[in-house]
Amino acid sequence: METKKTGFYQLHQQAGGKLVEFAGYYMPIQYRGIMDEHRRVRSSVGLFDVSHMGEFIVKGPQAEAFLQKITINDVSKLAIKQVQYSAMCYEDGGIVDDFLVYRFPDHYLLVVNASNLAKDWEWANRHLIDGVSLENISDACSLLALQGPKAPATLKKLTDINLDAMEFYWLEEGQVDGVPMMVSRTGYTGEPGYELCFPVEHSEKIWRALMQAGAEFDIEPIGLGARDTLRLEMKYCLYGNDIDAGTHPLEAGLGWITKLNKGDFIGREALLKVKAEGLQRKLVGFDMTGRAFPRHGYAIYSEGARVGTVASGTFSPSLEKGIGTGYVPVGLAAIGTPLEIEIRNTRVAAQVCETPFYQHAV
Repeated sequence: METKKTGFYQLHQQAGGKLVEFAGYYMPIQYRGIMDEHRRVRSSVGLFDVSHMGEFIVKGPQAEAFLQKITINDVSKLAIKQVQYSAMCYEDGGIVDDFLVYRFPDHYLLVVNASNLAKDWEWANRHLIDGVSLENISDACSLLALQGPKAPATLKKLTDINLDAMEFYWLEEGQVDGVPMMVSRTGYTGEPGYELCFPVEHSEKIWRALMQAGAEFDIEPIGLGARDTLRLEMKYCLYGNDIDAGTHPLEAGLGWITKLNKGDFIGREALLKVKAEGLQRKLVGFDMTGRAFPRHGYAIYSEGARVGTVASGTFSPSLEKGIGTGYVPVGLAAIGTPLEIEIRNTRVAAQVCETPFYQHAV
């Protein structure tokens, strides 16, 4: 299958982006460098192309009932223009994907992970009920994330949407630089910011307008490398690392979006059983001593015995030390519990710590 290009492909090239194949698209991993880009978002503002994500429209008189069946959060609690973090589970409680649900007056929008787009589409269609229509609009949409403390000041220059009135996880429909779009106060960084969804034909116009509006704040394009370090500092889950078909939401720390009392949904019986029997393991955050840093797949040890595997790991540019996540037995999940991470055949001291790792974000 031919690798796709987002509407910003040429702009990434012009900006010196290091492009790699990711989830079927050519995507920028970095421009100036992951550490510098990470710090730009924490200190000022950065612009991410996240157009590789998938967008599904859910419509019809039974749309809410359908989403209640296939998702673990309670869609009935969503007000119009509200956004919800949710997930879909298999019958055994394993996670199909995590994603956002946006409620509009006459439909819902799901924004799903790029690497799971085809799987999610097949899963949703397999469980479709009468009175619901699904439409995959992924190829027609561009999606940008404007993130950082100066994101509001940047976007205000281009829109008449009342950004000051927008609360976290809410959306508005309006114009940005004359282009109709959805603007949501969401993001994957832990900083103030917005995600902008609009027709792909306006891609370059909107990118250039945002870069010009943010010039006084030294805005930079940000690649997927810094997106990953930013999200890990917040302990936001990444599908394929922290969660997958072999993990369930309760052990992943996603009990807060798992509404077992909302009525039946796919995976509910398995999760009720897990809750009744008690968790065997938990996804914890840990930090390292010294300058060593962990990577996905490294072994986790306690008192000489292997007890788990690193789910996500990196060197934190904000904290200037190694941080990571991993599943460990519940008896080792308390903050301060000593662990060891095997890095290049050497076991390096670590300890379970509070999360989010980065404590100064909003």
